[in-house]
Amino acid sequence: MKKYTGYLIAAAVIAAAGTLFYLKVYLPKSTFETVRAQRTDINVTVFGIGQVDAKDIYPLGAQTGGRILKIPVDEGEWIKKGDLVATIDPVDMPQLLDEAKIAGRKARLEVEASQKELQSLEAQKRLAQITYDRYEKLKDQGYAAQAEYDKARADLQSLDAQIAATLARIDASRIEIRRAEKNIEALKQKLARLKIHSPIDGYVVSRNAQPSQTVAPTQPIVRIVDPHTVWIKAWIDEHISGAVKVGQPARITLRSRQDHPYPGKVVRIGATSDPITQEREVDVAFERLPVPFYLNEQSEVRIRTGTLKNAVTVPAGLLFRREGKTGVWINDGGRARFVAVTVKAVENGTAAVEGLDAGTRVIVPAAGKKPLRDGMKVRG
Repeated sequence: MKKYTGYLIAAAVIAAAGTLFYLKVYLPKSTFETVRAQRTDINVTVFGIGQVDAKDIYPLGAQTGGRILKIPVDEGEWIKKGDLVATIDPVDMPQLLDEAKIAGRKARLEVEASQKELQSLEAQKRLAQITYDRYEKLKDQGYAAQAEYDKARADLQSLDAQIAATLARIDASRIEIRRAEKNIEALKQKLARLKIHSPIDGYVVSRNAQPSQTVAPTQPIVRIVDPHTVWIKAWIDEHISGAVKVGQPARITLRSRQDHPYPGKVVRIGATSDPITQEREVDVAFERLPVPFYLNEQSEVRIRTGTLKNAVTVPAGLLFRREGKTGVWINDGGRARFVAVTVKAVENGTAAVEGLDAGTRVIVPAAGKKPLRDGMKVRG
């Protein structure tokens, strides 16, 4: 009797353990949540990776080079058109400019003096002309000696020569004035080039030199970007780039602000593709520029190229690769079954697919559950 009692107790323990295993282990591991495939509109997008860039970046430097006296701007500052960004040491140019001005004033004074001298000579010539005319008549009448006539003529000719010389000096002084004016203008232009001003309202993205440093001609001292031309230079795979058009809306995600996408639009498509990566440059501008911004920051763009109407959609996280095919696991009458699908678009975590009917119960795999396989019993 005791023997049978032991068997009964053992059977009861085994049955209880089996029931507990079935309820606490088997059922939870084979019970899966499901979502139903739905019909909805979904945007068709093209994805690309690139970096923050700009169409118009101005490297500002001195045309003649020299030692930098000061740089009153720094990286990360906003500046206005015409603001001073750097000054180059003019060395002896101010002294040369003063000398050129003095030479110009001297030449003008010489012109004034020569003109007064010319007036005096012309007055003397008028008197000499009267004397000559009188002696010429007296000579013809026999009342004046030849010597007196010759002296009057010589005096008149001497004054003509002096007048011609004075006129030549006036012309030479006027030429000297023009030369001095040209020299002054050239020196002023050279001095102006030594003060470098911003050509635009812009943002200083780099400062490439320091005060007291000597720079070569055209060597960049600061770089300024036009904020209106800042964009994302993105690279799109050639096989999906054909649908991209200028003006299409886009969403920009910066690496430093991944939780805050920015609206934008396509403003330019590159005319050539990269022969190595087989990608095409697509430039996407911000609708509203984030401030501050950082050139070369890695970014992502998602360009909306169209909309699929009434498409069958499932959560993109439920797509799996199996034996080289993309598909989803479905609950087919209590049995798991893998269904291959064609992905038409992915937007905000939702995928539009072909090969799946709307309303189909799609299994949501989870850690701690049984691995799914075709024909496996599933609950839920």
